[in-house]
Amino acid sequence: MAAPRPRIFALLLCVSFFLFWDQLSTAPLNQRPIIGVLAQETSRSFQKFGSSFVAASYVKYLESAGARVVPISINLTEAQYRKLFYSINGLLLPGGGTNLITSQFAKIAALFYDLALQANDHGSYFPVWGTCLGFEELTVLTSGEKLLIATNTSNLPLPLKFTQDAMDSRMFKNFPRDLMQALAVEPLTANFHYWSISVKNFTRNTKLRNFYKILTTNMDNKKLVFVSTMEARNYPIYGVQWHPEKSAFEWTKKKNIPHSLDAVEVSWYLAEFFVNEARKNWHHFSDETEEANALIYKYPQVYTANISVYEQIYVIDGNRFS
Repeated sequence: MAAPRPRIFALLLCVSFFLFWDQLSTAPLNQRPIIGVLAQETSRSFQKFGSSFVAASYVKYLESAGARVVPISINLTEAQYRKLFYSINGLLLPGGGTNLITSQFAKIAALFYDLALQANDHGSYFPVWGTCLGFEELTVLTSGEKLLIATNTSNLPLPLKFTQDAMDSRMFKNFPRDLMQALAVEPLTANFHYWSISVKNFTRNTKLRNFYKILTTNMDNKKLVFVSTMEARNYPIYGVQWHPEKSAFEWTKKKNIPHSLDAVEVSWYLAEFFVNEARKNWHHFSDETEEANALIYKYPQVYTANISVYEQIYVIDGNRFS
């Protein structure tokens, strides 16, 4: 009997791939998704509260779409991080300010990023989202180097320039048409970053170019075009250089944050999208007690609008996950 031709093998591989994704799209969804949010070290006025924190706006953002949140402390062991990874259904790397290579934030993000790639490669759908600092961290983790350049993009609301890839992207394909139009012409996205990855640096880097699709770009006042939204080609990994969580949950008048109905709807649609991605994952804690101890509800919340750009933060001190 003649051996199957190579193209038959390729056809069978394609059929198997589409069957996997079809089964994934019709499989029962996790109705109680839990998303981990990576904490970062406190600095300046926050140090009096503790060693690390999570801005409450990220928690509210995820909760608005039906998820619960587990903070990921910067003080756990590697074994504890690995155990926590298999207990949560997705990961959000928030915005903020810290070193993208040497900080605890960077080291923990790298561990979870590698675990997410391994899980997805073995058929366990695990989404990762990066906002601002988290977006920048994803570019470092994927490329293996820091390719960011300085841009004049702090405290700046902008519209988005969509690429052709955005129209059939997982992130935007279910957005209402009128909201996509609003995003393209109105300054609905809150930018608070001093560094960006230029389209030029992004496309020159083979690892980034092959791993991600650019969904939107923006331009600073020096005409430098940078990547503002991206999603991985073959993994549920997403990044936005801007802050969708701020429009609905941060209210400082010191910053130019869009609060229009369209801006708030953008926030909700992206939260819903990412939480629905997490619903495709079935990781879970070993029991209800362990889950309850890990959830963010047991961490102290502090009002910080009088000393920072955050309305509230959660102080992430102590080890509540074993």
